[in-house]
Amino acid sequence: MNPEELESFRIMLVERRDLLIAEGDFAIDPVVKEPSTKVDEDEAPLTEMSQVIASRRNKERAQEINGILAALRRIATEPEDFGVCDLCGEDIDQRRLKIMPWTSYCVKCQAKVGDSSRGARRRHLTDYS
Repeated sequence: MNPEELESFRIMLVERRDLLIAEGDFAIDPVVKEPSTKVDEDEAPLTEMSQVIASRRNKERAQEINGILAALRRIATEPEDFGVCDLCGEDIDQRRLKIMPWTSYCVKCQAKVGDSSRGARRRHLTDYS
């Protein structure tokens, strides 16, 4: 990868990192708004579901920030390794890097290791027969 491309990816990563940090965490509302009040049994499931969603989004955001920081470190310390798959050592497709410049796996290897942030593999029509 030439220095201009590397700098372009570095700028994309810095902008994405700054955006994620500026957005901050998603708010997680408590089930009970005031300690002296009783839990509203009709409202509690919706509040709990909102808490789970906000928590999952915060976790995914933190994982993305960590990936971005790792990619920025790689650009700074080992620029020749940026854009190279950690598993197979092949170049990661430029289109993939433009979408997710913090990725450390090519598409094939990502399928092998799975995406722990998603929790499950992609579903296929044959899974339901």
